[in-house]
Amino acid sequence: MVLHHKTIYNYDRLVALSPQIVRLRPAPHSRTPVTSYSLRIEPKDHFINWQQDPHGNFLARLVFPNPTWHFSLEVSLAADMTVINPFDFFLEPYAEKYPFRYESLEERDLEPFLEPSPLGPLLERFISSIDRREVRVIDFLVHLNQRLQREIRYTIRMEPGTQTPEETLRLASGSCRDTGWLLVQILRRLGLAARFVSGYLIQLKPDVKPLEGPAGANEDFTDLHAWAEVYLPGAGWIGLDPTSGLFAGEGHIPLAATPEPQSAAPVSGLVSECEVDFLHEMNVTRNQEDPRVTTRALRSRTANNNGTTYVKSPTKLMTSLPPVMCASRWVASRRLSPSTTWMAKNGIQPLLVRQSFGWPETLLSACAPASRLGAFFILARVSGIRASHCRVGHSVVIGGPTDCRCGTIRSG
Repeated sequence: MVLHHKTIYNYDRLVALSPQIVRLRPAPHSRTPVTSYSLRIEPKDHFINWQQDPHGNFLARLVFPNPTWHFSLEVSLAADMTVINPFDFFLEPYAEKYPFRYESLEERDLEPFLEPSPLGPLLERFISSIDRREVRVIDFLVHLNQRLQREIRYTIRMEPGTQTPEETLRLASGSCRDTGWLLVQILRRLGLAARFVSGYLIQLKPDVKPLEGPAGANEDFTDLHAWAEVYLPGAGWIGLDPTSGLFAGEGHIPLAATPEPQSAAPVSGLVSECEVDFLHEMNVTRNQEDPRVTTRALRSRTANNNGTTYVKSPTKLMTSLPPVMCASRWVASRRLSPSTTWMAKNGIQPLLVRQSFGWPETLLSACAPASRLGAFFILARVSGIRASHCRVGHSVVIGGPTDCRCGTIRSG
C-alpha cells in the first residue's frame, strides 16, 4: 500500500515560524513493515534535523530562517499490509492473569506510564464497576476495550487538545484521541502501564461483505488516528483501539507513543499572529496485490508439472466440495504429484473443509496439531492458492505467503 498525506498552511501575511517539531515518521516499534518513506517540506529554504525523543519516537526538527507565506508537509510511505495476528505474543507466567504486579526493576522503568491523572467522580464510578476477580489478562483487556467502544460514541472533533476523562464520560462521546486517553487513564488506575499513541489508520475495502457483523469500509481510506498501548511482561507494548473495540493490527501504523497526548501531536510549534487557511488531504492506493481466494476472479491456469491446479472461480471450488472428506482422497481427486500424495498418506489426518466467517470462498482446515502444517500445505496446494492468516488450531486460507513459527501458521 502507498499512503499519501499532505498538510498545507496558507497565511494571510508573511509570518515567522518557530522551530517546528514534526512527528510523521513511523515509530520504530511499528509491526507493519514500512518499506519506503519520504517527507517533503516547503518552503525549501529550511534546515532539518532528525532526532529521537526520550521514548524512541522519530522527530523532525525544522528551522525556517526567513518569513514565509505558507508551510506544507507531504508524507509518502509504502507499507506491506500483510495480515498481523494481534494476539501473536507470549506472556510471562506471572502476567498471564489479571491482576498482577510488575517486577520491581520493570516497574521503575514504567513509572511515567503508571502515573494517573487526578481522579474525578465519573472515572471513579467507572473503575469501581470493573470486575477485578482473577481472569486471563487477554480476556480482561478485550472486555474493557469493547466496553469503551459500546459506551463512548465516536465523534469527529476539530477543536484542538484532548478531553479529560471526566468530560468524555460525562458526554459519553469523543474523538479517537479522547477515547484513547480515557483508556490510558483507566488502565493506569488498574495498575497497568499504558501510553497514548498517535498514528495512521489504514482500512481496506473487503473483497466480500460478511454475512454477519459490520460490513467494514466502503472504500480504501486512511486517516490520522489515536489509540492506547498497554505494557504486558513478555509481550511488550500491545495496541488497543477503543474506537473500534479491536486490538491494533496491520492497519495501525504508530507515529508517536508517549505518556501524554501533548507530546504525541503530529506537528507542534509557534507562528506569529496571522489568519491561516488549513488544507489537509490523505489517500491510500494499492500498488501490488497477491492473488487470494476472496477476489472475484483468479487467472485460470492448467495443472503444471507439480500437479498444482489453479481455479478461476473460488466459489465453484467451495460449493463443489463435500462437507467432510479425507485429505488423501481429495489429493487423489485433484491428481497431485506422487510426492504430495505420499505426504497426505503418511502424515495427514482427516481434513475438514467447510465454510466459515460468512465468506463462501473461505476454506478452513482443521487437523491434528502434529499434522496441521502438512495438511495446511496440501489444502493450499490443491486449491492453487497460498495462505496468510491463521488461528491456533486451524488455518484460514485467504491468500499470500506463509511461514510457521512456534507451531502456528502465520503470515511471513
